[in-house]
Amino acid sequence: MSDRAGSLAGLKVIDLSRVLGGPFCTQILGDHGAEVLKIEPPGGDETRSWGPPFVEGTAPYFTGVNRNKKSVVLDFSQSASRELLRRLLADADVLVENFKIGTLARWGLGDDVLCQSFPRLIHCRITGFGADGPLGGLPGYDAIIQAMSGIMSVNGEADGGPLRVGLPVVDMVTGLNAALGIMLALHDRDRTGKGQFVEAALYDSGLSLLHPHAANYFATGKAPVRTGNSHPNIAPYSLFATATCPIFVAAGNDGQFRKLCDMIAAPEIGSAPRFSTNAQRVENRDALHAALERALSRFDGAELARDLIAAGVPCGPLLGVAEALAHPHATHRDMIVNIGSYRGVGSPIKLSRTPASYRQPPPRFDADGRSDTDKA
Repeated sequence: MSDRAGSLAGLKVIDLSRVLGGPFCTQILGDHGAEVLKIEPPGGDETRSWGPPFVEGTAPYFTGVNRNKKSVVLDFSQSASRELLRRLLADADVLVENFKIGTLARWGLGDDVLCQSFPRLIHCRITGFGADGPLGGLPGYDAIIQAMSGIMSVNGEADGGPLRVGLPVVDMVTGLNAALGIMLALHDRDRTGKGQFVEAALYDSGLSLLHPHAANYFATGKAPVRTGNSHPNIAPYSLFATATCPIFVAAGNDGQFRKLCDMIAAPEIGSAPRFSTNAQRVENRDALHAALERALSRFDGAELARDLIAAGVPCGPLLGVAEALAHPHATHRDMIVNIGSYRGVGSPIKLSRTPASYRQPPPRFDADGRSDTDKA
């Protein structure tokens, strides 16, 4: 644990967001030193109840994205709470929220009011589809965007149906985009002295993830198809069975492919004309996969993966979540956070002088209500 202040020390963030995209964004800011005040409705952030499992009555879904924050409960149906929010915003740098379009305006805090009353404020809104357009104002959910953005259509086995990616990738990337947008706006404020409105929409983020499928489609006009674990543009780039555990091989060029074949004592695969270039390997993907698995069946997967990557052939064993979190390199990279009884995944952003720090576990519901509201 670092005791350094962090690159965002002194930044005050009012977090009105709930569920995942917004809380993930503000946890990033908090990890790097920002003071984050999470304001929850009387019923709490609903992810507190998204279990089992539960730890001391709170679901890990909540604790996974809400460390380094304080919690205060406000009921914005009450004028006193709305006035308190105004006082909190008076010296805040950033406001993050994911209310339905028009909610803040009904409380007397529409975009025009925020801009006039708090000209240096960075107001970040996370939405499903943005405020206008054919789908403007509609609520957004990760799985719905995965379905509507094309992500599910390219995820799954070739002979199977579309599959949701097994983690909330759209929500989390939207949180990353929100954090990036906030940092861009803060940089501009340093230059101009003016805040601005930042929007990160799940729909936009979902479409932005379509590489290389969108690029391929723009180039050819052909709709992408599901290729399972295989890459649409590169071969071999897939999961392969061995004598023990499956391994993922990602040989991105001809030299890596030939080295792979030499190291598994199958030079005849590397020299076969139908596998001589990447384009030919993609064209003959199924035959290549079968030939490689026959050769790989003689090897221990974990040992071979270690030898291949050490030799410059990208390769890794298939690990479960428990194995991945227990890997010595995860500990070495400070990717496991321990604060008392709390355990979480660390920040992947590494800064040399002002690294992330883990100062507070996720807050209990309204844990800071009295002290922070008294200050305001």
